[in-house]
Amino acid sequence: MSTEQIVDTFQEGILVAVRLGAPVLLLCMLIGVVVAILQAVTQIHEQSIAFVLKLIIVILFLVIGGGWMMQTLREYALMLFEQMV
Repeated sequence: MSTEQIVDTFQEGILVAVRLGAPVLLLCMLIGVVVAILQAVTQIHEQSIAFVLKLIIVILFLVIGGGWMMQTLREYALMLFEQMV
C-alpha cells in the first residue's frame, strides 16, 4: 500500500467521522441555543430542561437516522476490507 493510498484512506475516515458526528452535534447546539433563549426570556434557569430535551432529540435522531449512519459506516468498512486484500 502506497503512502498516497494511506493518506486517502485516513482522509476518507475523517470525512466519515464528520458526516456521522456533525448532524448530532449541530442538532444539540441548535437545541441548546433555543433552550437558552427561552430560559433567558422566561427567567427559568433549570439545567435539566436543556439536558433532557437534548437527550430526547438525540435519541430521536439516532432512531430516525441510525440506518443511514450504519450504512455509511458499513460502506467505509467494506472499502477498508477491500483495500486490505
